[in-house]
Amino acid sequence: MGVFTDLEIEYDLEIIEEFFSHYTFMIEALEPLIIGLEKKELYKNNIDEIFRIFHNIKSSSAYLKIVEINKIVTLGEEVLEECRKVDGKASDSLVAWLLLLSDQLQVYKEDLEKDREEMSPTNHNIIKVPTKYLA
Repeated sequence: MGVFTDLEIEYDLEIIEEFFSHYTFMIEALEPLIIGLEKKELYKNNIDEIFRIFHNIKSSSAYLKIVEINKIVTLGEEVLEECRKVDGKASDSLVAWLLLLSDQLQVYKEDLEKDREEMSPTNHNIIKVPTKYLA
């Protein structure tokens, strides 16, 4: 049995399908929002939107006990909370790190989609949180 099958056993199929549908939609929206952080005029709106996406994924993944997803969006949310306090153009390191998180969330989507036995290992570079948020 795979990860998705395990979720189906523990939770109602409708809940799992709704999570997966929303999760897919939200992670597909991430890349353009992250790249938009390079433009000063988009920074504030995009940071808030990315934060909202991470917060929503954090809540639903916590409910479903999908630990791997929950851990990285929680970390992302914590960094974005700090980013929301400043305004300007995002640093290259922040954009690269957020894209790394986005890529990892995509890997987890594929793990669920393919009903893999377990979730893929988390990219170890995710722990290298940027210290400079603005360019």
